[in-house]
Amino acid sequence: MSTPPTPGPATDTPSRATGPEAEPRSLRLEDWLTVIVMATLALITFANVLVRYFTNSSFAWTEEISIFLMIVLALVAGSAAVARNQHIRIEYFAEGGTAQRRKRLAQLGAISVALLFGLIAVLSVRVVWDDYRFGETSPGIGVPQWWYSIWLPILSTLIAARSLGVLVRRTRATPGEAASPPDGDQP
Repeated sequence: MSTPPTPGPATDTPSRATGPEAEPRSLRLEDWLTVIVMATLALITFANVLVRYFTNSSFAWTEEISIFLMIVLALVAGSAAVARNQHIRIEYFAEGGTAQRRKRLAQLGAISVALLFGLIAVLSVRVVWDDYRFGETSPGIGVPQWWYSIWLPILSTLIAARSLGVLVRRTRATPGEAASPPDGDQP
């Protein structure tokens, strides 16, 4: 039998890019929030399945909490995707052309995401204020609705901040560095 080749410079692939496009260290926050929310969703759903199976009834509160957690999960994962530069884009346009063009398109994308989520954050503050001021309660449990809606401006601000961070990294990068994938997918 032959022995496997020893790892070395010729066989190792880079796991992370270096330089300005490297993944921010503070993404651990989003990663841990994702793990916690997913674990909570799984536990709530599993508990509801067990209760429904053994008692023929279910916890009424699980649907409301699960929907809230799925929205939080989508926003937290969106923040991580923006920071890792893995958000949806049309690769034909984003990866084509000169390095300067790719850099400008990346900057335009980061500005657009920051403006969109900044606008969502500002406008959703009014929703939170109205929920608080009028004493709105959730339909399933009857807790104050602002307990749920307060997270939209907070997480939208986080996404806008992550996008501004990407913009700063893209602006500081030379055109050749901005074109390389940030997650180490290069051969």
